Amino acid sequence: MRGRRSLKLLMTLALTGLATTPASAGQADRPPNIVIVLADDLGYGDVGANGATLIKTPALDRMAAEGVRLTSAYAAANVCTPSRAALLTGRHAIRSGLAENVIHPKDAHGLPAGEVTFAEMLKAHGYRTALIGKWHLGHQPQHHPLRHGFDSFFGLRYSNDMLPLALYEGERAVEEPVDQATLTRRYTDRAIEIVKSADRRPFLIYLAHSMPHVPLFRTRPFEGRSRAGVYGDVVEELDWNMGRLLDALRESGAAENTLVIFTSDNGPWFEGSSGRSRGNKGSSWQGGYRVPFIAWAPGRLPRGRVSDAPVSLLDVMPTIAALSDGQLPDDRPIDGRNVWPVLAEGAASPHDAIYFFNNSQIAAIRKGRWRLVVQAYYRGLDVPLDQFGAYFLYDLERDPGERYSYAAEQPGVLAAMKARLAAARKAFGVPERPPFAAAKK
Repeated sequence: MRGRRSLKLLMTLALTGLATTPASAGQADRPPNIVIVLADDLGYGDVGANGATLIKTPALDRMAAEGVRLTSAYAAANVCTPSRAALLTGRHAIRSGLAENVIHPKDAHGLPAGEVTFAEMLKAHGYRTALIGKWHLGHQPQHHPLRHGFDSFFGLRYSNDMLPLALYEGERAVEEPVDQATLTRRYTDRAIEIVKSADRRPFLIYLAHSMPHVPLFRTRPFEGRSRAGVYGDVVEELDWNMGRLLDALRESGAAENTLVIFTSDNGPWFEGSSGRSRGNKGSSWQGGYRVPFIAWAPGRLPRGRVSDAPVSLLDVMPTIAALSDGQLPDDRPIDGRNVWPVLAEGAASPHDAIYFFNNSQIAAIRKGRWRLVVQAYYRGLDVPLDQFGAYFLYDLERDPGERYSYAAEQPGVLAAMKARLAAARKAFGVPERPPFAAAKK
């Protein structure tokens, strides 16, 4: 009887994802492999687990069922360069001088040499490090990813709509023009090669896909496959390749000691779904920042957990530092927080508030259920709403689409948020905006 009870208990633990497998126990003394998969301009609502109906994402849906899905994960910026700078350093891009707009081919600036990326942190801890895909943090020699902790680079220096466009292997252009239709597959092939390598050192793979940023490309087998046009086809191919990568981890035996995070650099652009959120890439509304976020670590994370704790992509670096015993820089502010307790234990957010930057300005703040928006665009004009006394206070529990402001009904909440805004502007060194003047007629 006692043996049957023990067997029943073990089966229950296994089904709930709490049992430690022999593989995970045997690898417990090894630092975990880290795989960060970043889509480009993928909307929160473009993933089946987040409610997509016209686009099928079975691999990502399985990943969510086997891991943890976050429903209030935000990029630190609403466009790619500042978002990626924040992701790699754990610091808002205003601190590295990359908050304004995005880097263009004619630009000469990039990620400063003094910034420490998660690749540098893990490389110092014995990891082999690879960047596969889009960089977009500077294309001058001093800004190259090989100068920022990556052992290898295979991908594009910036967005796929910028010219001249070449595919790079390390610092050498190997293809121009680029066969963009095969990029998603080729990027994934490179990641799988690392997973299957005989090198036993722990690995960091930063797989930054070029899709579904425009222009859109997909291979012939995916043409017309989705019910959401070319965009949907591209996302379904992205999902299929995500499945290939996860299968490679399972088949190689590395899955039990690997953390995989799938997310996006900002909200969707011309196409794509923000789900129930308002706005898209470049806007100050939630849809510009809210991104899909799935964490998968068999044997380490529970299966099927869903959390609405507000987190930021700033948190990736501190979280993998905690998992790998990596050392965060102690000579500068780190804006991200370790969110492993959120993922593994269902803990509350470690953030007192989340700050949303639009260029060098704080466009919005979220604290708990409340989100204050103080900047918006109107017909091409960047309007500082607060200069007109227009503060839009949204209750995300009651109105996740940010349709109605409750500023008048919640004067205490508004006052506290305004005080927090003033303090944050001072702490981050946000430049003072000149008085707004509309474009001349």
